[in-house]
Amino acid sequence: MAKTPTLRPGKLFINGEWRESSDGQRRDVINPATNVVVSSIAWATTADVDAAVAAARAAFDSGEWSRLSGRERSRVLMRISQLIRENSDELAYAESVDVGKPITFANIVDVNTAADQYEYVASLAQHLDGATRETPLPAFAFTRREPLGVVGAITPFNFPLILSSSKIAPALAAGNTVVHKPASDTPLTALLMADIFTQAGVPAGVVNVVTGSGSALGDHLVSHPDVNKIAFTGSTEVGQHVASLAGQTLKPVTAELGGNAANIVFADADLEQAIGAVISAFVFNTGQFCMGGPRLLVERPVYETVLGILGQAVPGVPFGDPMNPETVIGPLASQNQFDKVSGIVSGAIARGARVVAGGSAMELNGGFYFQPTVLADLPSEDIAVAEETFGPVLTVEVFDTEEEAIRLANGTPYGLAAGLQTGNIARAHRVSAALDAGIVWVNAWGLLDPAVPFGGVKASGWGREYGPESLEAYTRTKSVVISTL
Repeated sequence: MAKTPTLRPGKLFINGEWRESSDGQRRDVINPATNVVVSSIAWATTADVDAAVAAARAAFDSGEWSRLSGRERSRVLMRISQLIRENSDELAYAESVDVGKPITFANIVDVNTAADQYEYVASLAQHLDGATRETPLPAFAFTRREPLGVVGAITPFNFPLILSSSKIAPALAAGNTVVHKPASDTPLTALLMADIFTQAGVPAGVVNVVTGSGSALGDHLVSHPDVNKIAFTGSTEVGQHVASLAGQTLKPVTAELGGNAANIVFADADLEQAIGAVISAFVFNTGQFCMGGPRLLVERPVYETVLGILGQAVPGVPFGDPMNPETVIGPLASQNQFDKVSGIVSGAIARGARVVAGGSAMELNGGFYFQPTVLADLPSEDIAVAEETFGPVLTVEVFDTEEEAIRLANGTPYGLAAGLQTGNIARAHRVSAALDAGIVWVNAWGLLDPAVPFGGVKASGWGREYGPESLEAYTRTKSVVISTL
């Protein structure tokens, strides 16, 4: 970056205007790398949510966006993509100080991915076509794909820019309006994006941003009778609550929830390639990645070899200040995350886990740093294995047969992602088909593109983001039958 961007205090963005919350409350935003205040935001009330929904409803009903042609919406979406790239330094800096992301990854991954998402759905917006249907009726029958109305987008703390774009971009492409509730701890890029929407030509009221309490604002948004759909990413527990609330007004929900993915290393894998995939799977975004690979399953003949390589390699992964362009692992995003990870790791060690690497916190600039940690020899039912730690922690288990590997991989309530490392193409097809997950990576981890859908099965949620499938969740089909008599 040529210079450090300035982070201005954040306000609510409602009906194209910046405003304070209705009761004037504000909250500080903390940089997790230093535990220092970097900005403040307006702390919205439910009355502010009502105002945002009313603005979104009025904007939708006016047709200024919803009744534009797909080609016209596409031009605006392409402009959003362009502006994201033009403002990459400011967006990456905000994402880094908000979440603790290494600045290099914030720029290369988060900013570029968001720009790609808007660019991709811009092409889809032009092809939201219905179909004619041949029937024996004395009529001409056809279908229309129409926007749903007002979408409530509720996003988590770990990928604020990417996971808001994965909801707002297809919602806009389909002609909907949006009320976005970002995570209370990481709201900064959501507010920067509001400026970008305005500059790109998105009409007032089409996108609104309310920052504040997740439980109070989120519940009110989900329950609101004028909200037509909820798009949610977060924990399984909160997702169940969201679905229950949404059911009271019979509004559809897409939900990407918790994951606890297994990465299987077979003895026939290229171990150098496999270990690279294993490490990236559990340290990317400091392990705060729903589709990360925190559970490693290793075939017995190479089990100790893999542990030895991990013990040597993991401590060498660049760790520390996220503003250092060489850093790969930064701090955890908050004190709460730090306390959770610390507690899970210390408990696992107390229960007899073998510490292959890491295992403790690190004092650095007052931030929320935890060493990348590898733990072995825990039973599958141990909480450190069975539940998502959501930090830079890898547990390692041994298996003897392909069937056992599949059973262990599928042996949790979750099914967001999975991976396998093998040199046998037949095994790659066989095992990937058997894994209960929305996306499976073979001989890699974390390869994502806006054209490739992802989402969960079982307790990891339902619905898909990315790909043409994403727009299906933001449209409804209407049939029109015109008599020819």
